[in-house]
Amino acid sequence: MTDKTALTPATHTTPPATFSHGVKKGNLLQVAGQVGFLPAAEGRAPTPAGPTLREQTLQTLANVKAVLEEGGAGWDDAMMIRVYLTDVAHFAELNEIYDAYFAEQGLKQAPAARTTVYVGLPPGLLIEIDALAVLS
Repeated sequence: MTDKTALTPATHTTPPATFSHGVKKGNLLQVAGQVGFLPAAEGRAPTPAGPTLREQTLQTLANVKAVLEEGGAGWDDAMMIRVYLTDVAHFAELNEIYDAYFAEQGLKQAPAARTTVYVGLPPGLLIEIDALAVLS
């Protein structure tokens, strides 16, 4: 049986509860829900990238990517991406930001499947994203 490895990039703070930012087992890598917190800084509480959906979405995607890379993966390895929004009115804007971001990533394979749902998040947070990747 393959061991499970917890993943925490240097840019991330220690999770606030008993979970990992990412977990790798065999060729599977699950990225936990990431939000748009700026990279960790000594003595600074986790801080959202900004008040706008664009700022938080781009930082959230960067945070997901950091966990993927920590586990030896990238966006081309992502099979499923789940997006959690706090406001249904943000759906069209999210799609524009998401499409532009992935157009810039230069994917060599088909994009990951995606689900978007609406949830409650702590005050000030607008989006959370998790991902499942399969490494070849």
